[in-house]
Amino acid sequence: MLETMISFCIRRRGAISYDSSDQTALYIRMLDVRVRSQVGFEPERRSSHPYLCIDFRTLHTRLSCGSLSSDSGTEKRVHRLLSFQRYLHSSRLLRGIPQQIPLPILDEDYSGQARCMLEKVGNWNFDIFLFDKLTNGNSLITLTIHLLNQYGLVDLFQLDMVKLWRFLVLVQEDYHNDNPYHNSVHAADVTQAMYCYLQEPMLAKSLTSYDILLGILAAATHDLDHPGVNQPFLIKSDHYLATLYRNTSVLENHHWKSAVGLLRETGLFSHLPAEDSMNMERELGSLILATDISRQNDYLSRFRTHLDQESLCLSNASHRHFALQMALKCADICNPCRPWELSKQWSEKVTEEFFQQGDIEKKHKLEVSPLCDREKNTISNIQIGFMTYVAEPLFGEWARFSNTRLSQTMLGHMGLNKASWSGLQQEQTIVSEEAELSTASEEAGGSRSKEIPQGSRES
Repeated sequence: MLETMISFCIRRRGAISYDSSDQTALYIRMLDVRVRSQVGFEPERRSSHPYLCIDFRTLHTRLSCGSLSSDSGTEKRVHRLLSFQRYLHSSRLLRGIPQQIPLPILDEDYSGQARCMLEKVGNWNFDIFLFDKLTNGNSLITLTIHLLNQYGLVDLFQLDMVKLWRFLVLVQEDYHNDNPYHNSVHAADVTQAMYCYLQEPMLAKSLTSYDILLGILAAATHDLDHPGVNQPFLIKSDHYLATLYRNTSVLENHHWKSAVGLLRETGLFSHLPAEDSMNMERELGSLILATDISRQNDYLSRFRTHLDQESLCLSNASHRHFALQMALKCADICNPCRPWELSKQWSEKVTEEFFQQGDIEKKHKLEVSPLCDREKNTISNIQIGFMTYVAEPLFGEWARFSNTRLSQTMLGHMGLNKASWSGLQQEQTIVSEEAELSTASEEAGGSRSKEIPQGSRES
């Protein structure tokens, strides 16, 4: 059985980042280099920081083992294109290390509780963390299958259930669960939020089944194979993905192309006319690329203009697609709008991922990215800034577009959460000031005792 699994891992193409243009050759050329398997670097690449060509297929494993230094000069050639995550899986198998795959069989009580939760999947206070536990780490697969069935999309588009199941299993597998934030649970959370938005009257009465299928698949794959670091890090470490996508929407392009790779590998849409399949892939990419936070102002400005001019016509296919882009953008960063118990957990997770990136940057003597220095930033100030400059403007405009109970609930939660973080920040400031005063007082007391003349002490 093990030999079969190893053979399967070696033969499979995997979720790859590719294009039908010359970028394909570029990607293969950049991957087909000798990779130092014990280090996780690409030694044949050259740049101003040649030792910083970090290969994230092994980075997280090496970090967790506390070893990024070379133990031997052994090198191995990468012959096939794997996602970062599945590269780790195949490497573990080849080294005889068992994979930590969730058991497919659950206790009946847990399965029953998961089914009960799915009956309320449209509630904004849906606890994705609990749902992930009840599904034994398979929240993304379980949720996506449920939503596709609930909308009748499996029958409508004549999707092969075996291909669909395999596609979703590979999607979930290609999320890095070592990432504190950008993992399959985040993808499931975004998918659940997207479903809530698709249920809003403005969209529900206008979207076609095709739009809904696109929206669900885009939400499920929007961060596929995310390495746990941001685009600036990939650029300054001269990562091959940054070169492949010319430093533009690097991660989002990779998520999209990885999703397309899985669609083609599993043949999920192979029964559709070629033109329809290509359109699906292209529009899926358009949705995923909209989640690039660096283009936030462009989308927000366009959205605001439509609302000001009342020119958004959802009977128009391109306008519906734009509304889907905005919905996915909202779903992607909706954590500040969740109830405090959920929002706080997400805030802690995303901040820890920032700090881990900062630790890597310090280790390799790179300039530490904004918000990534754990010694200079706190969860509170990061969250307050994110809500003020990113979340509030976006969700304020969304409430203009869809002025419903859900929109007001989200704004209400965000206001309360911001107040909670402000309160925590004030407490931390007070504690910090008291500690500084105490330290200063101790130092002053020590200085005075040293200044007492020796004769006075003897008397």
